[in-house]
Order: sequence, then structure tokens, then C-alpha cells
Amino acid sequence: MELFNLQASQFYGFILTLMRVSLVVFLLPFFGAGTVPNAIKGAFCMVLTLAIFPRLSFPGSLMPLSVLGLSLMLLGELALGLVLDIIIRLLFAAVMTGGHMMGFAMGFAMMNVLDPMTGLSESVTAQFLYQCTLMIFLGLNGHLFLLTGLAESFVLVPPGGLFITPALAQSMLAFSAQIFVLAVKISAPVVASLFLVDLALALISRAAPQMNVIQVGFPLKVGVGFLFFTLTLTALSHFVGDYIAELGPMYHTVMNRPLAR
Repeated sequence: MELFNLQASQFYGFILTLMRVSLVVFLLPFFGAGTVPNAIKGAFCMVLTLAIFPRLSFPGSLMPLSVLGLSLMLLGELALGLVLDIIIRLLFAAVMTGGHMMGFAMGFAMMNVLDPMTGLSESVTAQFLYQCTLMIFLGLNGHLFLLTGLAESFVLVPPGGLFITPALAQSMLAFSAQIFVLAVKISAPVVASLFLVDLALALISRAAPQMNVIQVGFPLKVGVGFLFFTLTLTALSHFVGDYIAELGPMYHTVMNRPLAR
């Protein structure tokens, strides 16, 4: 393929490929972070597109003749790129939600820090868990799995292959519903242990009313919370590893393609 001697259908296929790649790169928490200049992200998108596009074929017969057809193809690429991004963001959303639940149970509901990537104020525990998850994800080569899945998506759904179906909507709703379930699994050790601490403090306050339970309870809850929070970090690596291992089946599920064994 000659880069500067493209037919109209080939050029449009290149644009469709660039749209899908750009949406994934610009929205992901590590590739598309606000700390990375847009020029670098744009150059990275172009390099990925040039690496992927020569292996694809966009027959001229698929080239729509109307503006509506062209617009639908572009919307299909945007939708697919958004789906690929959402599947990854579900992991980080679950971790952030679990971190907020931990912080609330430990008494850190009013202690927030500024997230330099998003510019938003987040809970201390949620931000710490997010950074740990990001490092674990990169350490386990999750970004390489993502790029591999992005390349394979062009094989399963070629450029212009509009695939928005009710089955896709049901799959995305099912994945989104798992955010709270995953958040509860992550925060369960801390929340359960602090519930037992609150129960013990309630019994102590009934047995010894003269004791200042509030003064004793806050540092006790913080100490117990940090103890189980540290234990949670060990399980977090296994949790992230299992999620990365399931990326392939999840991508094949949302694209309505069976996974080859």
C-alpha cells in the first residue's frame, strides 16, 4: 500500500481506523491522561493507525455513496472505540468506588486530594487504590493486552462494520452492573472489620458509659482500617491479573464473536 496514492475507499478506511484508535487512546486513564500533551497523543494515534491499517482491507463496495451512510460508519467507529474504553474503565471505576467505601468507613469522608490526571477531588483511599491499580495494570502488561485487543478488534469488526445491536447494549449493561459488585469485593475486608470495631465500641459504651468512646474509637478505626487496607493491596494484584486475563473473552462478547480456543 502506497501511503500517498490511496483510493477514496482506502483513504476513508484509514480515517475510520484513525477514529477508533484515537477514541481509545484519548479516553484511557494512562494513555489519555491530562498530563500527556495532546500532540504526543495525536502522534501516538497516527503511529498506531499506520501500523494497523496496512493489514486491513476496505473494499470499495463498502464505500457508502450518501452522507448519511458515511456518518453512520463514523458513528460506528466511535461507538466501538467507546466500548473498548469502557471495558477498561470498569476496572478503575470499581476500584475507585471501593476506595470511596473504604474511606467512608474509616472516617476519611472529608479528606480529599486533587487528582492531577482528571483535575477532580477524590478520596484519599480511592486515589491511592487507583494509583496502585494503575501500576499493577502496567506492571502486568495490561496496556499491551489492550493494544492487542484494539488490533484484533479490526479483524472481528473491520472499519465501517457497524455493529450496534441490542445484544451489545445488553452486554454493556451487564458489565456496568458489575461495578458495584467488584467494589464491594474490594472494600469488603475493610468495611467488615470496621463494622466489628463499631459493634465492639457500642458494647463497650454500654458496659462503661464513662469511657469516651469517640476519642478512643477514631484512632482505633483508622489503625484497624489501615491494617486491613494493607492486606487488601495483596489481593488487589490477583484481582487486576484476573481482570486482564478476562479482557479477551469480554472483547469477544461485546463484539458478538466466539472466542477461538
